Amino acid sequence: MGARVVGTCGAGGALRGPAANGESCWAPCHCRMLRNALGKTFRFLGYTVQYGCIAHCAFEYLGGIVVCSGPSMEPTIQNSDVVFSENLSRHFCCIRKGDIVIVKSPNDPKSNICKRVIGLEGDKVCTSKPSDFLKSHSYVPKGHVWLEGDNLRNSTDSRCYGPVPYGLIRGRICLKIWPLNDFGFLRASPNGHRFLDD
Repeated sequence: MGARVVGTCGAGGALRGPAANGESCWAPCHCRMLRNALGKTFRFLGYTVQYGCIAHCAFEYLGGIVVCSGPSMEPTIQNSDVVFSENLSRHFCCIRKGDIVIVKSPNDPKSNICKRVIGLEGDKVCTSKPSDFLKSHSYVPKGHVWLEGDNLRNSTDSRCYGPVPYGLIRGRICLKIWPLNDFGFLRASPNGHRFLDD
């Protein structure tokens, strides 16, 4: 039995109706499929932007995980140690002397450095190196902090590039996560003599 063709014949045997144009049946389906695909794509992009904004706010205002590198903070923080850095202290101006902070490098804004706060604005600090026979002192200017690594003999810090603007501070390290045998709060500075009274 032959297939049924929907349509009518006009003059000269011309076929009229849906069968006359194969695209007339498929066009509505294609439009619906395209609308569905575009709708799903825009919804996905909307969710991506939304969650991206949430993640950005979380990292910017709450904190995040940081992997430290370099010897400048030894023995407190070793190379490849994993720490948690919180950002609330920076936003509420609660950074204190002795805190270990993550700072945008004054020499390379694309990289971050990890140092200890030795002096806040108005504090008297020792600007000389441990090997210097004569000790020199200075005062931290307004809106700045004085940073040093715990490993004084192998650290590039404020003794080299001077006081650092407070605005370059990105966060305060409050907890060591890895290695597990050293998990917990960070120990005090091994260079207590660097903290001077006015």
